[in-house]
Amino acid sequence: MNSVLTIGHSNHSWEAFAALLERHGVGAVADVRSAPYSRFNPHFDRETFASALKGRGMAYVYLGRELGGRSEDPGSYEGGRIRYDRIALTERFRDGIDRLVRGAGKHRIALMCAEKEPLDCHRTLLVAPALEREGIDIIHVHADGVLESNAQAMDRLLDKFDLCPDGDLFRRPREELVAEAIALQAGRVAHTDDRSAGDRERSR
Repeated sequence: MNSVLTIGHSNHSWEAFAALLERHGVGAVADVRSAPYSRFNPHFDRETFASALKGRGMAYVYLGRELGGRSEDPGSYEGGRIRYDRIALTERFRDGIDRLVRGAGKHRIALMCAEKEPLDCHRTLLVAPALEREGIDIIHVHADGVLESNAQAMDRLLDKFDLCPDGDLFRRPREELVAEAIALQAGRVAHTDDRSAGDRERSR
């Protein structure tokens, strides 16, 4: 089974972040930030970051348009909050997943976004489930370099919402409970846009 890592740049220095990538054998970084710039950490700005990766022998691909956690499509919002399940149905998202699946057969890829905690990021709540359905094993790299399987991350998420299978009154399958937990977490952390759908459409 091919595997894909996920990682958040958080407030790492460039050297510390590069060391994490090298420690885990990363050969290519797939940037899934919708806005690939960092106000407080400019070394993670798209062009600067891509150049620095190249200097370390690592490839860079920007997939924020395909796999980002934000959208300019008003239909991807409900009540001003992005709906990951709607993004996942788009052709653009599907194209991005297909590119990652093909790339995972050739490179050790790390999906990169900004958030330190995997459970607070769309890389885990949106992209990882789609990759798993394609037979890709997901492994999260924490800020201290410790690796966590996606199954372990989902265990933490189930605990967070008290949805552990053993305690489920209706004995629902784990997959159903995980889907519920992801939806609950997405409702807390997904991007919000206070403008109305009409305002978003006029601003495009």
